[in-house]
Amino acid sequence: MEVKVLGACCGNCSKVVSLIEDVARENGTTLAVQQIGEMREIVAYGVMSTPAVVIDGKVVHAGSVPDRGKVEAWLTEKQP
Repeated sequence: MEVKVLGACCGNCSKVVSLIEDVARENGTTLAVQQIGEMREIVAYGVMSTPAVVIDGKVVHAGSVPDRGKVEAWLTEKQP
């Protein structure tokens, strides 16, 4: 699973990275979260407000810190 958080190192972007890593660790999921701060790359995803979350190339959330339940759903949906 490839997870990217789009946002230029703001406080909320860091919160999203931490939240995803915490949920993954609690669920025993191994993944690396990549934080993307380059505006050209963010806009290439069609994202106009950050933080945004991209899982396996698909934007699943943008504009706020997602709640824990959403993150859990994203990570468990992708489990085999």
